[in-house]
Formats: sequence, C-alpha cells, structure tokens
Amino acid sequence: MEVTVIGAGVAGLTCALELARCGVRVEVLEQAPAPGRGGCSWYAGGMLAPWCEREDGTEPLITRLGIEGLGWWRENFPGLRCAGTLVVAGARDAPELVRFAQRTDGFRSIGGQEIATLEPQIAGRFEHALYFPDEAHLDPREVLPHLAARVQKLGGAVHYGRVADGAALERAAASRNARVIDCRGLTARDALSDLRGVRGEMLLVRSREIRLRRPVRLLHPRVPVYIIPRADGIYMIGATSIESDDVSPVTVRSALELLSAAYAVHPAFGEAQILEFGAQARPAFADNLPRIRRHGATLYVNGLYRHGFLIAPALAGMVAQSVLHDRHFPEVSDEDSRQRRLA
Repeated sequence: MEVTVIGAGVAGLTCALELARCGVRVEVLEQAPAPGRGGCSWYAGGMLAPWCEREDGTEPLITRLGIEGLGWWRENFPGLRCAGTLVVAGARDAPELVRFAQRTDGFRSIGGQEIATLEPQIAGRFEHALYFPDEAHLDPREVLPHLAARVQKLGGAVHYGRVADGAALERAAASRNARVIDCRGLTARDALSDLRGVRGEMLLVRSREIRLRRPVRLLHPRVPVYIIPRADGIYMIGATSIESDDVSPVTVRSALELLSAAYAVHPAFGEAQILEFGAQARPAFADNLPRIRRHGATLYVNGLYRHGFLIAPALAGMVAQSVLHDRHFPEVSDEDSRQRRLA
C-alpha cells in the first residue's frame, strides 16, 4: 500500500514512522523548507506531562493517550529526558498549589529539603512543591529531524518545500487504493471548518548560571509559566494560551509576563541572553480533543491542541490500524459518547 502524509510536524512524522514500520510505502510532503520550521511543532515545549495536564480539567482521554505516548517516546527517542516535573508556587500563591494537587495525581508533595535535592539552584526559594517523577521532556527541534531520518531509513521519502494539493492527492489515492493522511494543523480548515486557533507564545533564553534538570512550572492565578531546560544552557519559557489564530510577533505584555515569571523562579534569569521570541496558533476543536476523520481516501489527524508531542504517537498508532486493518476508534471520532455528554 502507498500512503502520502501531508505535513511534517510531530503528527505527520509519527504517522509516517508507524506506517513505514508496518511496511507501507510512505511519502511525506511538507511546505516548510526544513523539519517543522515555523510550525506548531517548532515552537512546542516538548513536555510529556500527562498527569500535570489533568490539572485544567482535561478529559481522561488525553491522560490515557499521553501515557501511551510517553511510553512510545521512551522506546523511540534516545534524547528523551526522564527527570519528572516540578510544580512550585510563591508563598502568597500557595492555594494554587493545593488546587493543582486536587485536580490530578501521579505526584508526591515535597518540602524545601527535597526541592533542594532535586533542584539545588532554587533551594530556599519555595517551601512546597509537587513532584511528578514519571513525566519527561524532549526538545522538539531535535525530535523532528530524528523522526524524518527514521522514516527515510525505513524506505520512506520526506520532501520539504512541497505544497500539497490535497484534492488532487485524494483523487489519485482513490483511483489506486492508496491513502492520504492530512496533518496540516490549522491549514486544514479548508476541509475542517470547525477547527479554531489557540495562540501560544514562547521565548528561548540562554543562561550559563542556571542549571535546572527538569521542567519547572510556576503557578500563578493569572499567568502560570513553565521553564523547560534544553541543551547548552538554553531554556524555553512559555505559558500563554489565547483564543486567537493570530501568529503575529509576541506582544510586549506577554514578553514581560514570561520574563518576570522566570525571574521569580531564579533571579539569574535576569542576566540570561534572549535568543528568540516566537508565537504560533495550535489547532483545536470545540472540546479541545483530537479527531481522526475519514473523508474518502483521506484521514484527517487534527485538533491536537497543546498536547501535540504528548498524544501524537498514540494517534499515529490508531492511524496505522485504520489504514491497514480498517479499525475504527470512536474515542477520537465525532460520534463518540463524549459528544453526547456535551450535548
């Protein structure tokens, strides 16, 4: 069987890899000139935090898919950093930590001494924290070329700088019993009219003074922030989630809030070098849950919202089963029982 995947973000590349591993002839078409460049996957945090994500009332489906995805990354990406997640709050925001704990599990409450053991450089800055030992993180900008190389090693083709004509591919696929997997994110609104954009903003800084081993989430009633360590003293700082498909540059307000939050975690961030500001709009449906929709010979994989790297592997497994064995997964389709609950 032949499959054309449109889009080389994390959704497209995990789908391509799972299909290639099953012996399918896979071709990936990506309009960007390089892996993930400028798309949602490029600006993602890369936190694999299925238990932390439950805090905001996320459906159990995301936790289940996320735990499956976490296992997949452990097996498929050697650069995975398995150091857990630390959730902290300032003294006056201590109720936020209690509220967070009440909405999730998979953590243990720790005090100042264990905080100092886990992250010596923030010792004494926070009295209490929640530690999620089984969570992990990765650098999306390392992952995307790694996945593309894996696809190519299995005989697949990955083409950059190629704008795909979905309608033409659909017609060609239908005529020869092939398939198209559409992973274009918000660009797919020409076929998925109920998609909406959720803007996220981030910045990258470099500090030679700070050494954090794991993502640190700082809770705040208005702007909770996460700080994610990457290689070479680089940290990603992010948090914003704005109902908008605007991808214009980061606003001054957002930049100030992100930088102020990082400074609250450790004052040495005040001396860090700013490397990059970025913004992108993540695709989501009304309930913030993903969908696999079939239209003729095309499967649309979309609506990953802010959970892209967390749930993409589980969705890719479903896509492979759908293509090869005509399996149907109601939990990610529009007729699922969760739709009736929302009605």
